[in-house]
Amino acid sequence: MSTPDPAFLEKMEQQSREQQKRFIGHIASRLGRGGDSESRKPEHPYRGAPDFWNRYELTHEERIERFMGNWRAAGGHTERVAGWEELSGVVTRILQEHGAQSTIRQDLPELAGLRLEQHLPELAHRVWNGQDPDASLAAAAYTDAGIALVDDAVAYTGSLVVTSSAEKGRSVSLLPNLLIAIVPAERMKTRLGEVMGRLSRSAGEGLPAGVHFISGPSRSSDIENDLTIGVHGPGIAYALIVG
Repeated sequence: MSTPDPAFLEKMEQQSREQQKRFIGHIASRLGRGGDSESRKPEHPYRGAPDFWNRYELTHEERIERFMGNWRAAGGHTERVAGWEELSGVVTRILQEHGAQSTIRQDLPELAGLRLEQHLPELAHRVWNGQDPDASLAAAAYTDAGIALVDDAVAYTGSLVVTSSAEKGRSVSLLPNLLIAIVPAERMKTRLGEVMGRLSRSAGEGLPAGVHFISGPSRSSDIENDLTIGVHGPGIAYALIVG
């Protein structure tokens, strides 16, 4: 077994460093910096979002309109619902229009108030069971429609934010082909940073196991850019803004 030559290894190391320096120097010159790139590091005036972006704000109606436009641009469906009293009828209509035969919802009182078992008794209705998540996961995989109450919505990116908990299994919004997301109008934010800031502040109390950002139906493309909808998540996504 041959032993390494320290002098040869040192020579190769020096050559590698010189090549690296020339490479970085070429990039620096193309950027108009020139000279020794290590002694002229670029300035970073901002850490995180700049102040002007943190001050950027939309009115309540502007947030809703911007979100709806971005959500539709991503291939999703969205409607405004005057109040919780009308929501049940809208959800019932959507389920009937898409021929859903089964639903699964988060175990939340707001969603229990939809009374889907009464309005659509012919469908199979399930509620996420945090005491038996494996059974709920298996059920969600073969359920037509998932119904979830979102934690936040972001107007500028057209995104929904859904966190998981014992009552809110992540599979409700990920596995069924049809997603019906309920968005209380007061939870509409302008910027994604508002949501990230809230999550950062809650880190000391323990972040949820899952934080999901949903921007329309699932979209996947292969290497030839053939777009396919619904491969890795819901192919049909509704965002119902209440209030």
